[in-house]
Amino acid sequence: MADNTPAQHADTAAEAVRAVNHLTQQRQAGWEYPGDAYSTVASLYEMTARLPQAIGQTHRFMRDLEDTGRLRSDHDTLDRDLAYTYEALKEARDLAERLGAALSRAHQGLGPISYQE
Repeated sequence: MADNTPAQHADTAAEAVRAVNHLTQQRQAGWEYPGDAYSTVASLYEMTARLPQAIGQTHRFMRDLEDTGRLRSDHDTLDRDLAYTYEALKEARDLAERLGAALSRAHQGLGPISYQE
């Protein structure tokens, strides 16, 4: 795990979500009962709860590179490009926090629900 880059781990996470999308298209073993949705939502919440930190650290990484003069833009518009990037990262962080809160509420709502034969 330590040998992988942040981008490789992000790619692995994206592929895991793709697999969840595929497996939740229809009922099958492991996707039959409300408890399966409860567990899945719990894991999705856990994932999204970690996104704001990863996004914030990406923002901080870019600020550090900017502060040390290590950046340039292929279009000679570095200030505009960075402002756009920082604004988008802030929005993404805020949306990830909202997504996490919504998934937490969904998880709580699923708690008392059970399967009836």
